[in-house]
Amino acid sequence: MTTALFWIAAACAVAYLPLSPRPASAVRSVFKTASVALLAFVALLSGGPLLLTLPLALCAVGDALLSRETDSTFMAGIGAFAAGHLAYIALFLTHPTSDAALILDKPGYFWSLIILGIVAATLLAPRAGDLKGPVLAYIPIILGMGVTVLALPETGALRWALPAALAFIASDLILATEKFLLPQNHPALRITPYMIWILYWGAQAGLLIAFL
Repeated sequence: MTTALFWIAAACAVAYLPLSPRPASAVRSVFKTASVALLAFVALLSGGPLLLTLPLALCAVGDALLSRETDSTFMAGIGAFAAGHLAYIALFLTHPTSDAALILDKPGYFWSLIILGIVAATLLAPRAGDLKGPVLAYIPIILGMGVTVLALPETGALRWALPAALAFIASDLILATEKFLLPQNHPALRITPYMIWILYWGAQAGLLIAFL
């Protein structure tokens, strides 16, 4: 049953892909939300850790909110995703094989994430307007997920956790660039919705696989 649910989630993700650059609609919201909500059900029905089911469910709520594309739902969506990232951080740090000492064994990743956070905050702060507070608060949370995943050994299925977390960070940074940094007629906006969705859903699926 869980295998079937996973492939239904994947089918919803594929169905959403061509809709990703289109204006908000009920159909678009349903496919976007279902593609991650079903992954949460897979985690739950498979007996996965609660701290895996919880962030998937929170991100599905975030997807439903962000799909409406208003400032108020954007802020609420950021809140849902921030909570989801905090749950992922807890998952990474409480996993039986987690070892915080491993974080500094990968100094290139660690310092790259720190520098990335500083650059992102510097670029976004003057352009985020009324959303400046939530956006700046979100940056250390998403990058915190990228740092804490380094505490996991890259063995077995857990080897998917690091690339999945990095894909998640990349999708969020592209989303922030799309919303706050690029002018409305920029040619990159023709492809950014597809890039965001592929990286984001791939990240969620990768994290599910890593921890089941």
